Amino acid sequence: MGLGRDKTAARALFDTYVEAGGNFFDSADAYTGGTSETWLGAFIAEKGLRDRAVIATKFSMNLEGPDPNTGGNGRKNIVRALDASLKRLGTDYVDLYILHCWDRLTPPEEVMRTLDDLVRAGKVRHVGLSDVPAWYASRAQAVAEFRGYEPISTLQLEYSLVERNIEHEFVPFGTRHGAGIMVWSPLGSGLLSGKYHSGDARNVSGRLETVRGTTNPGFQKFTDRNWAIVAELEKVSAALGRSMAQVALNWVTTQPGVAPPSSVRPGWSNCRTISVPWISKFRRSCGQGSNLSAAPLSRFLIPSSGRRSRVASAVAPPSVPSPRAIVQKFWLREPTPASVKESRRIHQQVQAIGGGRGVTWPRPSCIGCSTSPTVRDSAGFARDHPAT
Repeated sequence: MGLGRDKTAARALFDTYVEAGGNFFDSADAYTGGTSETWLGAFIAEKGLRDRAVIATKFSMNLEGPDPNTGGNGRKNIVRALDASLKRLGTDYVDLYILHCWDRLTPPEEVMRTLDDLVRAGKVRHVGLSDVPAWYASRAQAVAEFRGYEPISTLQLEYSLVERNIEHEFVPFGTRHGAGIMVWSPLGSGLLSGKYHSGDARNVSGRLETVRGTTNPGFQKFTDRNWAIVAELEKVSAALGRSMAQVALNWVTTQPGVAPPSSVRPGWSNCRTISVPWISKFRRSCGQGSNLSAAPLSRFLIPSSGRRSRVASAVAPPSVPSPRAIVQKFWLREPTPASVKESRRIHQQVQAIGGGRGVTWPRPSCIGCSTSPTVRDSAGFARDHPAT
C-alpha cells in the first residue's frame, strides 16, 4: 500500500479487499518510509475494523540514515521500531511482528528474547521471520522452545512457480513446527501475471526489464527455464478459461505448508478456487517445467531406505539414571565413600553425554551435614562433606 499509488487509489484497494471479506493486512515500517502504516491505520480506524483486522508489520530496515541504532535486528532497534510502527498505525498492539530480513549480525538468542519481551508486554501477539537462512530459523525456534519464549508463528518467504527453493527446508520446518508460510511475490515479480508471454522473450518491457541489470537475484527472472514455465502456464490458463495470474496464485495457495489466504467472496476473480482435478493436472503438467532450481539439497540426504537401515543398526546411547533417581539412591541415606564414588561416576557420565549443558543437577541438603552446604565442587558435592 502506497507503492506507486496515491492515497485515493490505496483507499479504493483497501475498500475492495475489505468488501470481499479480507481482514489480514501486511505492512512494514520500510514501505514508503512509513506511509503504508500510516494510511493503513487510518483506513482501519475509519471503518472501525481494529478488532476484526489482523495487522502484521515488520522491522529491520534503517530509515534514518547512518545511525547504526535505527536499523538491524538488535534489541534497541526492535523496541524503537515497534513503538514507531504502533504510533503510525494508531494502535497499541500488532497481531504479528516479523523480522524483515537477516542482518547477518544479531544472534537469534537476542532477537527471540526481545520479541518474547514484547509479547509479554502486550504490544505483540505473535512473531515471525522473513528472508532468513533456514539454519537461522531453526536456531531461533530451538532457542524459543528451550527457553520458553514465544515460538515462530510465521515464515514470510518468496514462493512461486519460478521460485520454489523454500521446498528444500522451509516447508518441512513450517509443517513440523506449525509456522504458516506467508508468501511474497507469488506471481514471480509479475512474470506470471499475464503481462509477459513466452513469445515475447526477445522483446519485453515493464518493471522486470527496467531492473534486469540490478544485482538483486529476485529480479533476475528472464531465464530459459522461467520462459518455459510461462509457456506451460499459458496452456493451462487457456484450457481452464482462467487468467494466468489466477492459476499461478491457486497453485501457490494450495501447496503444502502455505498459510491459506484470507477468506474472500467468490466474486473476486483472483481468489476464486479451481477444481481439484484441474489443480492436479496442472501440477503434473507445470511441475515438470518448474523443478527446483540450483543444486537440490535433497541429493545430499540419506535415502529413506538407507535411513531406516541406519536407524535400525544405530547404537543406542548408554542408559543413564535421572538426577532424581540418583538423589533417591545415594543421598536419601547416610553417605559412604562407596556411594559417593558411584554418584560421581554417574554424574560424569551424564556430563559426557549431555556436553555439560541442558542437565539439571539437583542440589539437595546433604543428609550427613547439619546445614545445607553452599560451596560445592564441580561434581556438585559439598567440599566440607565428611565423606569427601
